[in-house]
Amino acid sequence: MKKIILFFLLSSPLLAQNKTENVFIIMTDGFRWQEMFGGADSSLIFNKEFTPDSARTAGKFWAKTAGERREKLLPFFWNTIAKQGQLYGNRWTGNKVNVLNPYWFSYPGYNEVLSGYPDDKINSNDKTQNENITVLEFLNNQPKLKGKVAAFGTWDVFPYIINENRSGVPVNAGVETVRGNVSEKEALLNDIQSQYPSLASDRLDFVTYHLAKEYVKKNTPKVMFLSFDETDEYAHEGKYREYLFAANNFDKNVADLWNYCQNQPQYKDKTTFIILTDHGRGDKNKKQWTSHGQRVPDCYQIWMAAIGPDTPALGEVKTEGQLFQNQVAKTAAKFLGYEFDNGKEVGKEIKTMLK
Repeated sequence: MKKIILFFLLSSPLLAQNKTENVFIIMTDGFRWQEMFGGADSSLIFNKEFTPDSARTAGKFWAKTAGERREKLLPFFWNTIAKQGQLYGNRWTGNKVNVLNPYWFSYPGYNEVLSGYPDDKINSNDKTQNENITVLEFLNNQPKLKGKVAAFGTWDVFPYIINENRSGVPVNAGVETVRGNVSEKEALLNDIQSQYPSLASDRLDFVTYHLAKEYVKKNTPKVMFLSFDETDEYAHEGKYREYLFAANNFDKNVADLWNYCQNQPQYKDKTTFIILTDHGRGDKNKKQWTSHGQRVPDCYQIWMAAIGPDTPALGEVKTEGQLFQNQVAKTAAKFLGYEFDNGKEVGKEIKTMLK
């Protein structure tokens, strides 16, 4: 089997050339489709148990209509991606995106996204090396992309999910500092994460983001995985105000990275972002929004977005349809002209994302 996988990695045929030369897969953990498409939830933002300072939080994120609320919460998604890219997963219109793994929590979800394979054997968040070949590893083994793939995440399990040692993909996650030729900004970020620990996640999401952006500036990777965590952690703590602010900050970071790319010759009009979450959260019982997993209804329900030179500007896709989390890996490779195969039955590419 190892020889067969190696054959797939080194001999995958290059497909017809797209305009996309760079792909960023960007995720925020456990962020519900309900807020993505409806903005702040009235049953949570006006609930003193979850939002003690409801008036202040509502002043920033509340509005009469779902359209206004979601734009307040996620302005880049609704002013840019909704006009230039694609958004999927508004179940109120019959458009669905589902998780296929049966567990509905993080490691199984990230594995499914990156390997294209919902592996039933991955049934915990333990730090175990992933046996599955991810699309990051696959692309890093292509001669034209070797050494041009990287990953940054707030959660400290990503080195295991991506199998950093075997894949050769550098992964900066948790409280890992930047070493070697450290810039002044990286030195400051190293100090911040060592002196000002996050009270929710392994480190503050803004540290993850700015370390990743510095890496992009210095190394110009062609494939980048970037994952944030505070949306999930604040939800677990029942802090809806912080959950909303974390989502709003996520939107700002995606916007900043997109704007940076559109002002750099190596990325401008050559870069595709695929953006999604790893799992949903509870909804039917409003107290269940703090949790997820097999015992909580609806956590298989997620959302997905894309923007780039090869993605038609469909905006919010409101037609009935069904996409799955396991389709991301093959789609990401297809943008770059490769046919992803890791010896498993991986999800098919999302054809509507590609011209």
